[in-house]
Amino acid sequence: MRPTTTLLGCGVAAGVLVPAVLLIDGATRPGYSLWHNGASQLGTGERGWLQTANFMIGGLLLLAFAAGISRALPGRATVWAAFLLVAGGLAMVVAGVVPTDPALGYPPGRPEVVTTAGRVHGLAGLVLFAALAAMPLVLARGPHAGSRRWTIYSRWSGALVITFAIAAGVAFRLDAQSVVRPAPAGLLEHAALLVGFAWITVAAARLRRRNVVTEV
Repeated sequence: MRPTTTLLGCGVAAGVLVPAVLLIDGATRPGYSLWHNGASQLGTGERGWLQTANFMIGGLLLLAFAAGISRALPGRATVWAAFLLVAGGLAMVVAGVVPTDPALGYPPGRPEVVTTAGRVHGLAGLVLFAALAAMPLVLARGPHAGSRRWTIYSRWSGALVITFAIAAGVAFRLDAQSVVRPAPAGLLEHAALLVGFAWITVAAARLRRRNVVTEV
């Protein structure tokens, strides 16, 4: 298998692995609620190591995918796409290394505090969501797009990631201030991640298939 094809395949792997582990671990973790708790909270408490590994491996796969895009696509949009993937990949690695703070009742019995590590993790999360939202918009058009359906799908994906991520932040604040409890902060954040990584999976698969045809 050619190196470029392998690197593009890393995008498919990242797009499937990260949300799958999040959803399966979240659905089976004692005391954790997919409706209520944020994805990053899976990096704390029981089995926290699993989500730490998921973020770190997923981040490294995104970095490999960035290298694949740089090799497979020409043009200015490719430079921006690779930059966003690198930013998102590094943000995921940081989010894995630096855990978030206890919040919204998870882990159970832990006091809710705000630490420097939590702030660093939060900043990494913002970078990741920004990258997931911007990537589809950057590659929605151009000679690499291929079809109007792809353009529409990409634009909607970027818009949904932004919408869900902002709504998750609002829901978290409302919950933390006891205005709405339990608010669907977790559901909205997981939705943003699912839409973003689904787009990465489809984009990587399209590029990989095109690259295989070109090599043949």
